[in-house]
Amino acid sequence: MNYLKNFVLWFINILYFELIFIFFSYESMSINNILNISIFSLFISSIISIITGLFKESINNIIKCTLNFVFGFYFSLQYIFNNVFKSYFSFSLIGLSDQLTSFISEVFDSIISNIFIVILFFIPFVLNIILRKKIIIKRYNLSNYLLNILTIIISFVLLFININLNKNMDNSIYNLLFKVNENALNIEKIGVLPSAIIDIQRAIFGFEIEIENIKEEQEITEYGYNILDINFKDTDNSNIKKINDYIKNLSGTQKNEYTGIFKDYNLIYITAESFSQVGVSKDLTPTLYKLINSGFVFNNFYTPNNLSTIGGEFQSITGLYANNKILTKWRSGTNYFPFGLSTIFEENNYSTFAYHNNSYTFQDRHKYLKSLGFDNYLGCFNGLEKRMNCRLWPQSDEDMINVTMDDYINEERFLAYYMTVSGHFKYNFSDNSMAYKHKEKVQNLDYSTDVKAYLATQIELDKALESLINKLEEKNILDKTVIVLQADHYPYKLTLDDINSLSTYERDSVVEINHNSLIIWNPNIKRKEIDKVCMSIDVIPTIYNLFGIEYDSRLFVGNDIFSDKEGLAIMSNRSWVSDYGIYYTNSSKFISKGKEVTDDYVEKINTIVNNRLNISRLIIETDYYKYLFN
Repeated sequence: MNYLKNFVLWFINILYFELIFIFFSYESMSINNILNISIFSLFISSIISIITGLFKESINNIIKCTLNFVFGFYFSLQYIFNNVFKSYFSFSLIGLSDQLTSFISEVFDSIISNIFIVILFFIPFVLNIILRKKIIIKRYNLSNYLLNILTIIISFVLLFININLNKNMDNSIYNLLFKVNENALNIEKIGVLPSAIIDIQRAIFGFEIEIENIKEEQEITEYGYNILDINFKDTDNSNIKKINDYIKNLSGTQKNEYTGIFKDYNLIYITAESFSQVGVSKDLTPTLYKLINSGFVFNNFYTPNNLSTIGGEFQSITGLYANNKILTKWRSGTNYFPFGLSTIFEENNYSTFAYHNNSYTFQDRHKYLKSLGFDNYLGCFNGLEKRMNCRLWPQSDEDMINVTMDDYINEERFLAYYMTVSGHFKYNFSDNSMAYKHKEKVQNLDYSTDVKAYLATQIELDKALESLINKLEEKNILDKTVIVLQADHYPYKLTLDDINSLSTYERDSVVEINHNSLIIWNPNIKRKEIDKVCMSIDVIPTIYNLFGIEYDSRLFVGNDIFSDKEGLAIMSNRSWVSDYGIYYTNSSKFISKGKEVTDDYVEKINTIVNNRLNISRLIIETDYYKYLFN
């Protein structure tokens, strides 16, 4: 009974943690996932049971209390981290620790607003202290050890069967453990504690990435392909060999009727903090409304949230998919980018500029923008504070536009890149200077305070674009200028209910919450609707094609939206949207859009998703472009 009591209590204990996390973190959870989590919990309980029965009663009790405190803390950390950043904590994020400390007030706010849930995670710890004299685990005797070993064997057999059950299915437990490196998906499918063990192991020892090469045949086309004659040099690096083999099998994207239509035009490229189509209206944001409803209209564009702004901006300006592990290396600015936004436009005789109206060093933006060729990046506290008020929070997008346009507007050809900040949370009228600035315009609307404050911040972005367009028009260069705008991520500090209160249709929390608008606008472009699915990583190759830039489309994970490649948008947990349907990894459910697909269609797209995510990671980790072009 000594052992059985210990084992049963630990199983109940761990399952309690996991079920509380599920209940408060997900709208729904499949029975299969709950069963998976229960089996993993059974095995972990059998291991912990032997650890907490090795010593005398007092030491066993200390170990029990310590483990329950650690578990309570870790489950709380995952819940609060996801609440603040809408992504899960991973040990590979330790290099991005300042991302967390920079939002320490938001973290405390989240703890306070979710204090009940945090308390629930610490109940086992408190109960262990209160009941320490009643729930006594003595040092195991021989029969206890034998029974424990038997339990470990039985639970391992169950775990082994469960892991190998349906092992060939996409995103099966087997694939998650041995082929796929996706912490968020692990948490959803096998639980927080097993995922932590896997995450720690992979953070220490790394993870061998598998690439499944799919040969793409080039078709004869009147336009040709956006590819270069590349010399793939011999190398002993196994990961570079994987990238080489992968790229050699790609056909690249075809040039098309839109190739070069903006050649020698000016480009103003904006990554807009927390911009979303739900915040755009004809009355409150008339300029944004005009830009997303005229010229090119992208009906199925997505900006998946991938670790807040740094992940979203990475996707916006590299054409690669963000990964927690590579963002630390990316922000160091040590990667070589021959097709970096500024580098490639400077080679085409453009003057290039970059601006951000928050601290210029935040997330090492001054380093990674330099790696893309921006040598004259200006932000708050390296010069922009002399032109505008940088002591506000958040700072003004309109002011940033107004005080920087004179830098480039008289240049023969220019590229100006902006990372905005006015749309940043918190969404209230006491802590958000931009929300307060436009409060009068939204205060009588029939929405929650958070929604009204968010809408007010989007008015500021709208005013910035209005100023931009007016000044370009005054200088008679609007006709020769292209404005591109996409978000870093949706406004994830609004609840799903808040977002749906603004949306024209009901959005889910996995895929459609990321549905957004992409602006590629010039006043002379007639309205044309594009129904193809696309996402943030597709924007850079699309721009290069529109501007007639010579580049190799195989070196980007994103694709030119106007090419004949099938559209695909990948969410943070590997769910995806294609031109043919939506796939949810949590439930392995595919919802068709009414178009006929082959029996192996989902498997094929899952392979493409896995390849694109892995190639993005390997390109940054190996500094692949440096190998290729130096």
